[in-house]
Amino acid sequence: MKNLPIRVKITIWFTAALVVIISITYLAILSVSRQVIQKTIRDSLIEAVSHNIDEIEYYKSIEEANNNGDLDYYVSYNGGILEIDDDFLDEVNGIFTALYDSNINFYYGENPIAKETMSYPLSDSVIQTVSVNSTLYYIFDKALTQPGLEGLWLRGIVSEKQGEGEISSISRFSLIALPILLVLSVTGGYLIAKKMLRPIQEISEAASHIEKGGDLKKRIEIGNGKDELHQLANSFNEMFKRLDESFETERRFTSDASHELRTPMAVIMAQCEFILEKDRSPEEYKKALTVINRQSKRMTVLINDMLDYTRMEMKADSYERQPLDLSQLVRSVCDDMALIRDKGIILSYDAGDSIQYCANRYLLTRMLGNLISNAYKYGKENGHILVLLERKNDEILLHVEDDGIGISSEDLPHIFDRFYRADNSRSGKGTGLGLSMVKQIASFHGADIEVESTPGKGSRFTIRFAFTEEKDSR
Repeated sequence: MKNLPIRVKITIWFTAALVVIISITYLAILSVSRQVIQKTIRDSLIEAVSHNIDEIEYYKSIEEANNNGDLDYYVSYNGGILEIDDDFLDEVNGIFTALYDSNINFYYGENPIAKETMSYPLSDSVIQTVSVNSTLYYIFDKALTQPGLEGLWLRGIVSEKQGEGEISSISRFSLIALPILLVLSVTGGYLIAKKMLRPIQEISEAASHIEKGGDLKKRIEIGNGKDELHQLANSFNEMFKRLDESFETERRFTSDASHELRTPMAVIMAQCEFILEKDRSPEEYKKALTVINRQSKRMTVLINDMLDYTRMEMKADSYERQPLDLSQLVRSVCDDMALIRDKGIILSYDAGDSIQYCANRYLLTRMLGNLISNAYKYGKENGHILVLLERKNDEILLHVEDDGIGISSEDLPHIFDRFYRADNSRSGKGTGLGLSMVKQIASFHGADIEVESTPGKGSRFTIRFAFTEEKDSR
């Protein structure tokens, strides 16, 4: 069972359910039909007896009874004559009618179970039952009230087997029709299941093709639709797309990282080979070790930045967010970084008053630090850096502005790419991951980042945090 195709499993369960339903339906049809037929038999019994009442008339003499010339039957009763129509003796649909007096003395008619019913008292307009030789009979008595017929009763008898023919016909019809319905339903169900599960087969084939060929660009094509299978196919396509983008990103990251590490490694190896070629003077050893130390530090910074970037990209949920006083955080970072005074650059700030936001303190500190470090690196001699935090309507804005060398319009769209450096005036400084990390941190907090820059005049970075009561209260 476990190894069968899904459509076969569905068909088997569907067939089993249909068999149970059809069996219950067959039994219900027989039961209801039996009840209906038995009621029809009883109603027919009452109707036949009631009809036969009109077939009996009382006359004072035979001459008076025979004046119409009909071929009827005559019985003496109570000093007169009973005229009984000849139709009285006819068996109608298995119903027999007999004429009795109040003492159950038989006068006329037919009663196939006369002996067995002698002990059954006459009861006006009441249906009684008696079982004879495992056969149930219905008995219906009716008192005659016409003039001269007082004390006479009509008793009708009919067997419940009278309806066996109809029940047998219904049973035969059901035994033929229901299996045909079962076959048609099972066949239709199998075809429908096969058609409905076709998208799953295509999904399986596409996944198998990707697994064998490694082609993450392949997509599952099952046409338009909004049902669960189309949603599943769309989810798989979206998953393949994200996997493809992820693998492409990792490929570029590995390539870029290898390229960035190659230069400091090459310098370190060159210095080591230079030193080991022959004995060197103390000054030469010191100079070589200084170069090796500088390149090692550069590699350490690059590796740490790469690890932080990867952690942000792959495990952003490992950073917790909590309510923070952004004004206090900005003042703290700016006070520390104002001490750098690289190239005589002066850092000033305006952090507002107790602006609250739900964020990760470490990441925001890293983001602001990267923006300020970037401003120092590309600022001009004796220049200025301005950090501004403000709240406008439903936004919190963080600005970092410098009056440095600026960014060209060609480079501006790429400055947040990993390891991207613009022209030569901006190369050789940092790891190339600073602004990429800034964008990652901003995205983690649901913020947007904007850049305005004019070559030779400076740049302005703006982080826009969407401020809501929900975020503020977390």
